[in-house]
Amino acid sequence: MKWQLLGRWRTPVQVTVDALAWIVGLTFATLSRYDFGVSHVNFRHLGLFVVLAVLVQVVAGLACGLYTGRSRFGSFDEVLGLVRAVGITTAVLFAFDLWALPVRLVPLSAPLAGGMTALVLLGGTRYVWRLVLEARRRPTGEDCERLVVFGAGEGGAQVITSMLRDPASPYLPVALLDDDPAKRKLRIMGVPVVGNRYDLAAAAATHRATAILVAIPSADTALIGDLTDLATEAGLGVKVLPAVRELFGGDVGIADIRDFTAADLLGRHQIETDVAAIAGYLTGRRVLVTGAGGSIGSELCRQIYRFGPSELIMVDRDESALHGVQLLLEGRAPLDSPDLVLLDIRDRPGVERLFAARRPEVVFHAAALKHLTLLERFPREAFRSNVVATLDLLQVAAASGVERFVNISTDKAADPSSVLGFSKRIAERITAHMAEHSTATYLSVRFGNVLGSRGSMLTTFRAQLDSGGPLTVTDPDVTRYFMTIEEAVELVIQAGAIGQGGEALVLDMGEPVRIADLARRLAGLAKRPVDVVFIGLRPGEKLHETLLGAGEVDARPSHPLISQVRVPSLHPDRVREIEPEIDGFAAAMRSLCDHEHQPLRHQTQ
Repeated sequence: MKWQLLGRWRTPVQVTVDALAWIVGLTFATLSRYDFGVSHVNFRHLGLFVVLAVLVQVVAGLACGLYTGRSRFGSFDEVLGLVRAVGITTAVLFAFDLWALPVRLVPLSAPLAGGMTALVLLGGTRYVWRLVLEARRRPTGEDCERLVVFGAGEGGAQVITSMLRDPASPYLPVALLDDDPAKRKLRIMGVPVVGNRYDLAAAAATHRATAILVAIPSADTALIGDLTDLATEAGLGVKVLPAVRELFGGDVGIADIRDFTAADLLGRHQIETDVAAIAGYLTGRRVLVTGAGGSIGSELCRQIYRFGPSELIMVDRDESALHGVQLLLEGRAPLDSPDLVLLDIRDRPGVERLFAARRPEVVFHAAALKHLTLLERFPREAFRSNVVATLDLLQVAAASGVERFVNISTDKAADPSSVLGFSKRIAERITAHMAEHSTATYLSVRFGNVLGSRGSMLTTFRAQLDSGGPLTVTDPDVTRYFMTIEEAVELVIQAGAIGQGGEALVLDMGEPVRIADLARRLAGLAKRPVDVVFIGLRPGEKLHETLLGAGEVDARPSHPLISQVRVPSLHPDRVREIEPEIDGFAAAMRSLCDHEHQPLRHQTQ
């Protein structure tokens, strides 16, 4: 309670302490001038001079914000204000003693020496006061989780300060680790650096820590994976800070600390986006998104929405998905907005009516069937949704004057080996054909697995962990590319701004991830033992995915994270020829991909 009262009466206490500092400073300076011979000191004059000093200090302190709560107590801003106030006071006292009176009240050296002494006392009392307050704020409860913090940089300093200044903090930092030898003797708020990453087990045992906090928001895949392995060996939990791009305002604190997730093993990308280019083709335009309620589609809508299109037409055949995307954008979902369109894109007459009525200028085509194993069993559905519906959409878009059409593709279209890959490769090629016969821009964007999307591998792993395992992996050596939904969509929108007609823009997914390693690390961090079981590659699956097909050159003329490759076009009539072959959709699609220059069976006028 007394500390709460002290905080409430901060200004009177500060003024009193500062006055005492000047009394001590000037008295000491005057006595030292006379070698502490008390008989030589005129205490009446000294008293008047001290009163003047206190008055000037109060006025100068108010002017510099010392007593108005302008700066956080004990901060560098307050220290700067303190130096200014003492400097002003010293200068005024010196001038007054030199010129104002016929007789000097104190020796001329007293204002200068007294000012320096007062500054030391003023700064010292604030420093001690701050130490006492911070010690009282320090979390002391036995239920606090003791953390070893990895990273003694800015992120580590901010989060340690945040934890140690909150008495209700659920975490207590007890040691720091950093791989930089120059930081071996560093302490942050009293927390010492005790070694590098390989000293984790010893540091945890010595300081009775139960978890490691990775306090490097820009940590890459290799570092996260290595620290996770070391933590698992030491029996520690893992906590992380969000990626830099996820932080609001750039500062980190207790609220930013979260449990480790599988996504953290897959690295973080900092994307530099040309906002001006994006705004130029989206702002004030009529934009249509198919598959708007899906994982990619809803994030597309969210990011497009912030660029201020004149209309954002969201198309999906799933009414619940449309409800979700409207809730995401507007915080409410009465489902009465004309921007929500319940429509199956396989319904060509319905698509024609929609385009005739709304006249979209930019189209993002995200609607598709995407589950590889299921489409191997039902190739006709893949053909109807991913190929024929895409072709219909392209033709309707061209007829209605769409200016830019972005087809969302997949890495499985590069040297395809599955029904999904064949269908998406054909979609890329008919998009390229449309670009050849139009002045508008028609292009495709290709990327790999998306974290957090419905039915993704990590979603499956999470469900398996929740049920106690095992985690199922197809092959010990299988690798895949991954991206977060936000990163993928941001680059899709960027690609739409820079892509040329007939291209497939391939998003840089970083290094491929070995799925067995990911599963093993997740199993090691589970609260109970979980096995990893290998079930073998399924029909159509590759051991290693590729982002570029045979003959495609990795050229990045416009953006360091986007490759631009030419796609050979495919005449729509070649697609229409497949439709009657109900029993051979998979073979027919494979044939179109294997023989990209095979002539048409039926030439059209």
